[in-house]
Amino acid sequence: MKPAILGGIPIRNKPLPYAKQYIDDEDCLAVNEVLKSSFLTTGPKVKEFEEEIANYVGAKYAVAFSNGTAALHGACYAAGVDAGDEVITTPITFAASSNCALYMGGVPVFADIDPETFNIDPKAIEKAITNKTKAIIPVDFTGQVVDIDGIKDVVEDRDIIIIEDGAHSLGSKYKGTRVGGQADMTMFSFHPVKTITTGEGGIITTNNKEYYTKLINFRSHGITRDIEQFKNKDGGGWYYEQLDLGFNYRMTDFQAALGISQMKKLDWFTQRRKEIVERYNEAFKDIDGIILQKNASFSDTVNHLYVIKLDLAKLKVDRKAIYNALIAEKIGAHVHYIPVYWHPYYQELGYKKGLCPKAEELYEAMLTVPLFPAMSDEDVEDVIKGFEKIISYYRV
Repeated sequence: MKPAILGGIPIRNKPLPYAKQYIDDEDCLAVNEVLKSSFLTTGPKVKEFEEEIANYVGAKYAVAFSNGTAALHGACYAAGVDAGDEVITTPITFAASSNCALYMGGVPVFADIDPETFNIDPKAIEKAITNKTKAIIPVDFTGQVVDIDGIKDVVEDRDIIIIEDGAHSLGSKYKGTRVGGQADMTMFSFHPVKTITTGEGGIITTNNKEYYTKLINFRSHGITRDIEQFKNKDGGGWYYEQLDLGFNYRMTDFQAALGISQMKKLDWFTQRRKEIVERYNEAFKDIDGIILQKNASFSDTVNHLYVIKLDLAKLKVDRKAIYNALIAEKIGAHVHYIPVYWHPYYQELGYKKGLCPKAEELYEAMLTVPLFPAMSDEDVEDVIKGFEKIISYYRV
C-alpha cells in the first residue's frame, strides 16, 4: 500500500497530535473559583498544591515555580552552582536541563547515554567528573527513571549534588517508590503535554530544609518575610528583607488550582498511558525496522513520551522520510530531542559534534509516537497501522 505522501490514501481523516492536555469541567470550575476569590497569586492554593505534590511523591518539601526551567534554575542556585562549576547532564533532553547551569555561570558537561534505555549512563557520568564538578542533572527521559543508585555510587564521598530532572516522570517509580525523594532535589514540569498540567509550571521536591529555604526565597526576588532569617529583627508587621538576588518565578494561585484538580485525575492518566504503551509495545516489537526503548527493571515507568528508534540499516530511507510520511498519514510524529550541544548557541560556546556518539546515533534514528490519555483505542490502532504501512513500504 502506497504511503499518502506518494499519493496513497491517508490512514486518518483528521490530524492526531503527538501530545495534548486533558482539561475537563472540574478543572475549569477549580480555576474559575480562584479567579473569583481574593487571591490570584501569593495566596493559599500554591501551598496546597505544593503539599499535594510532596505527599504524593513522599518528599518533605515542595516549592512551586512558574515553569520547569525556572525550577531547575532555582535548584542550581540552591545547590550553590557558581561561575566555572561543571554540571553534568545528558544531551538527549530539552535545553533547559543544561541552560540552568549556564544561568548560574556554570559549565554544562554532556555525558553519553545507555543505547538501550536512552537514559544517561552512570559510567559515562563517572568519566565526566572532574574536580570542578558541582552537580549532576540526570533526566528521566520519556518517564523512565534513571539509575539513581548507580549515580549515587558514582558520587559517593564526593561533594556533588544530584538534581533529578523528572519533567517526564511524575508517577513513575524507582524500585517501588515514586520519583521525587531519591535525589537531593527533583524537578517536575507541568507544561500542557506533561502528565498533569498547570498551563505552565514546575516544582522542586526535596528532603533538605536548607535547599527548601533557598528555593522559597529564590523564586520571590531573594526576599523573605520569615523573621528567623532577618538580619534586622526589629522590623514592623510590614517588614521584609532581600537576602540575595532572586527572580520573580512564582506560580499563580489559579495555576495551582488547576494542578490540584489535575492531581485528582493522575491515577487515570497513569493507567491510560500504561495501557497505550502496552499496546504499542505489543505491536511494535513485531515490526521489523523498529527498535524499542528498553525499560530498566528498576523503573515502573509512566511514559510521558513514547520514543522508538528506527533500524535504518533495514530501511531504504532516512528518519526524515519516515517522519514526513507519518505526517502525511495525519499521525503527529515528533522528535525528542536534538542533542543540546548541536544547537547553534552551544556550538558558538565551543561544543563540538561527536561528544556523545551513542546519543547522536540515537538522535539520527529516533521518532516520538503520539501518546496522551484522551487517545481512543481507534487512535492508537491508527498509529500502529500507519507505522506498519510506512515501514513495510520502505523496508529494504
